[in-house]
Amino acid sequence: MMRGLDTPVKKIRKKVFTEIAKAGFHSTDETLIADVEAIPYNIVQERATYRESIYRERAVASERVRLAMGLSLRPENKAVHITSGIEASNIDEKYYEPPLMQVIPSACDACKPNQYVVSDMCRGCVAHPCHEVCPKGAIKIVKGKSIIDQDKCIKCGKCKSVCPYDAISHRERPCAKACGVNAIESDGQGRAVINSDKCVSCGMCMVNCPFGAISDKSQIFQLAHAIKEGQTVIAEVAPSFIGQFGADVTPKKLKAALLALGFSAVYEVALGADIGAISEAHHYAAKIATGELPFLLTSCCPSWIMMAKNQFPDLIDSISQELTPMVATARSIKKEYPTAKVVFIGPCASKKLEASRTDVRSDVDFVITFEELDGMFAAKEIDPAAMEGDSSLHDATGAGRGYAVAGGVSSAIAACLKEYYPDVPVHIEHAEGLTDCRKTLMLAKAGKLKGCMIEGMGCPGGCMAGAGTIAPIKESAAALKKYVASSSKKLPDKELEEIQLD
Repeated sequence: MMRGLDTPVKKIRKKVFTEIAKAGFHSTDETLIADVEAIPYNIVQERATYRESIYRERAVASERVRLAMGLSLRPENKAVHITSGIEASNIDEKYYEPPLMQVIPSACDACKPNQYVVSDMCRGCVAHPCHEVCPKGAIKIVKGKSIIDQDKCIKCGKCKSVCPYDAISHRERPCAKACGVNAIESDGQGRAVINSDKCVSCGMCMVNCPFGAISDKSQIFQLAHAIKEGQTVIAEVAPSFIGQFGADVTPKKLKAALLALGFSAVYEVALGADIGAISEAHHYAAKIATGELPFLLTSCCPSWIMMAKNQFPDLIDSISQELTPMVATARSIKKEYPTAKVVFIGPCASKKLEASRTDVRSDVDFVITFEELDGMFAAKEIDPAAMEGDSSLHDATGAGRGYAVAGGVSSAIAACLKEYYPDVPVHIEHAEGLTDCRKTLMLAKAGKLKGCMIEGMGCPGGCMAGAGTIAPIKESAAALKKYVASSSKKLPDKELEEIQLD
């Protein structure tokens, strides 16, 4: 896992986001095309740093620029300018062109999808247990050393499990290994390609590709454009912001930095989480505890819900119909500011997927990640740690802020049930990572989780480990724990959902 490491891939992505944000903030209609066309040359200057030639490195940078503007990759078999289609994107109403996740062909190293290979650690032992256990006779002994015939190998792994020298390695595509829905396939040249019918946009392939060949699309250009045009743009910030921009960046400092960036106001998404926790508690007490429905699937994680709908369509009726924290907060904001634009800032790539739904587009106008926000701060030379804030974020409860870690959603709902429905027994199951989520859904389908509230998180570790985070997971999770503990109020009021959304 490369999560939380300050790798060259992470630095390259920040450069791209910074340059695109600069274009959004500062370019005029007359200079925009020239400014954007120059970005790959600004990023890759006199020599290649990470690839074999400056030309390939600039080609990759060019595709990163398009994705960062919400545009699709260019075809490989015809000449297309980097800025092709930019006119349609140079408006703040523009959303990215689906699909969200794409593999940049020129960046992909065409890793072998799945292989067992004998390394030079092989000692040519007399026993040759690898040869003995192979069910297909795929292992040959040549000059005393084992060799695997890839045409015969069925990838069962028995040879690896019995080798006394650990001389057999299992090589997997990092992106495919990280994908919990088997959406990574191969093109005609052996490069990775994403099956958009299977993909749920969790972004785990993106953060696990060591070549930086996978990227999601962004709205930072359109967001910067809206701010530059003087529109009222209000930020709603996910509770997982704690620790993302440095240990010294308090909620007050982050709010001050966002206001300096050009936002008109800043809200905490934990407000919507509070609304959701109470609403889900009411729903559980009325529908699940009474046996009217067999179980309840939480709806906060778009990747988990999309996987459930795609792979377990017969469970759709058990998915919570309550608003997610992002949408509940946005609707609360638009009650107060009907003409404002609302941007969700969080750790999650798949929230972009959720916001693209027609029933949500009127509520949430932009979605950006903490990683993308970091690039926007750099574009305007804003250091959150150096800011002096005079007011903090809205005073959410510890329950709502706790949504950011795996198990936090169900824990918040359970706490509300215990407080407001003390006679209702609560049964909790939670899964993190799409592989485990799928196993949990299989158990639910088999009738083994009756009466349970089932929380699924597409990212292992929950939102604090989302694809758009930039801080080491352990440190940010510890910071969140302190933030939750410091909340002046632990649980939302029983009537909160009615007060906020009526």
